[in-house]
Amino acid sequence: MAINSISLITPTQITNQTDKLGVQATPYEAGKNFSNYLSNAIESVNNQQIQSDTFTQKLITGQDVDLHEVMIASQKASITLSATMEVRNKVIDAYQEIMRMSI
Repeated sequence: MAINSISLITPTQITNQTDKLGVQATPYEAGKNFSNYLSNAIESVNNQQIQSDTFTQKLITGQDVDLHEVMIASQKASITLSATMEVRNKVIDAYQEIMRMSI
């Protein structure tokens, strides 16, 4: 059984995206790119949660699904949600730190 990565972005994607830019992006474009990245990341977390719920429902209704698949999907969803919450907490802490800075 292959072990799939649960990472939302790989280091090679980061370097490829910065290579494509070449020119300095405007603040609007940078904000739009960041917004798109966050939307995709949240959508990925949501898809993990939906997949976990689907497997759980299949198990409850007695459909043909292996218990280990249900548990793996549940743990993937849990880990991605926990990681997302930690990133959110760090972003909020950074924002609060910036707001405390004197100009």
